[in-house]
Amino acid sequence: MYVCICHGVTDKKIAETIDNGARSMRDLSQTLSVGKQCGKCCNCAKTILNEKLIAIVDITDQVA
Repeated sequence: MYVCICHGVTDKKIAETIDNGARSMRDLSQTLSVGKQCGKCCNCAKTILNEKLIAIVDITDQVA
């Protein structure tokens, strides 16, 4: 699904960027330009970011 129409960024691309180390909206913005134009994608991008980070923490807690 397209999250950022202005820059053609999909939810999968955001998830991939998080898997590669992005940990904040600033990281996503610098890497993918999410939220740099109209800003309508910010809420959806934040939701994806938060869900992925929670999953990362859960996995880390299970391993530790």
